[in-house]
Amino acid sequence: MIEKFEELKKEFLAIEKKLTLPEVINNSEKLKEYSRRYGELKEVVRNYEKFLKLNEELSQAMELAGEESGEMRDLAMDEAQVLERKVRTSRENLREFLLPADPDRAKDIIMEIRAAVGGDEAGLFCADLYRMYSKYAEKRGWNIDTYTANKTGLGGLKEIIFAVEGKEVYEMLKYESGVHRVQRVPETETGGRIHTSACTVAVLPQAGEVEVNINEKDLRVDTYRASGSGGQHVNVTDSAVRITHIPTGTVVQCQDERSQHQNKRKALNMLRAKIKEHQKLQQERSEKNRRRNQIGSGDRSEKIRTYNFPQNRITDHRVNISVYNIDAVLEGELDELLQQVRKEITRRQIEEIETGS
Repeated sequence: MIEKFEELKKEFLAIEKKLTLPEVINNSEKLKEYSRRYGELKEVVRNYEKFLKLNEELSQAMELAGEESGEMRDLAMDEAQVLERKVRTSRENLREFLLPADPDRAKDIIMEIRAAVGGDEAGLFCADLYRMYSKYAEKRGWNIDTYTANKTGLGGLKEIIFAVEGKEVYEMLKYESGVHRVQRVPETETGGRIHTSACTVAVLPQAGEVEVNINEKDLRVDTYRASGSGGQHVNVTDSAVRITHIPTGTVVQCQDERSQHQNKRKALNMLRAKIKEHQKLQQERSEKNRRRNQIGSGDRSEKIRTYNFPQNRITDHRVNISVYNIDAVLEGELDELLQQVRKEITRRQIEEIETGS
């Protein structure tokens, strides 16, 4: 690990010198490239130097404890114990920089939640999950913009697609993709039997026009009359939009807005995100050295979490972590669970890099 960070420090110092050269200052492309990399390495080097300083202080405290006796020795040993804890924490923080930077870290997302197995109960659970993420977004000061929602007769949702916009949205929610399963007694169950139903969740980082260039000739755009609630205007005009991307067969639709133009804009935003996801998956499949453990890969067919109401337990199956506060989590108190999941997934990913698996 030390060798790796020494290399990064050398690169940082070399770029620092280059940023003072006239040939770089006067070349906007080079200046932009070097400035971006300098910004990435600055925090890495700062943490690495902090780690080295703590190690040096620990060595000095241990040396002093070996030389002194009595009260001075005890004080030195106490200081060494405190420094040992700081060194461990600093080492763990530093190891996270071994992971390649996620280019989508700061992106807004499009989230899709769909009822799967379980009939009406799955629809109710779909509505619960949407409410959970909405509450969480509200607590973090994020904005939610609904693209399309298909309701069921019991107040549930067959599906809902919405954008979440704010600071580091994708970084916080990227591991939510997959199958979410619920075990509880449905309100419609008179015999008190526990039912199991499920919903699928997909988290897609939004993609700009520069990232995903869509040729209008590759699109088939259909308009139709929006269904469901939304007022008389929505229901009597062909404002809903369905777009098919012919090369990939990807289909998106949006009917939440009253304006056909607004629905088309949202549908194109969805389409870019889906095409980006498709390209990412294709790239991963073609990698010869793809990691064997695809934990947290975002595969929406992977069962990731179970919400067990009788036991008040939520279990994340990827990392074998359980929390016992279902009501609070469904009210948007997601931080504890998300942080535990991210921490464990990060730890495993770092171990894979360090062992070369």
